[in-house]
Amino acid sequence: MLQLRPNCECCDKDLPPDAAAFICTFECTFCPDCVKGVLAGVCPNCGGNFSPRPIRPAHLLAKFPASEERVRKAGGCAAA
Repeated sequence: MLQLRPNCECCDKDLPPDAAAFICTFECTFCPDCVKGVLAGVCPNCGGNFSPRPIRPAHLLAKFPASEERVRKAGGCAAA
């Protein structure tokens, strides 16, 4: 099950479960601005591409809550 991480790993912007976000195959999570901007569509951690993060239906969030663990790259992100 996806963790639904709560923030962008580059800029630390909050990404609630219903927010537009992008993930790679390792669930690295980034906001649309960072993916389209500094990252140019390439994950800085694995070099892979991104897919839109699915939205977990609100009625399932109580049983399967989003992660509260914030993941952030030290120093932010540079282009991959």
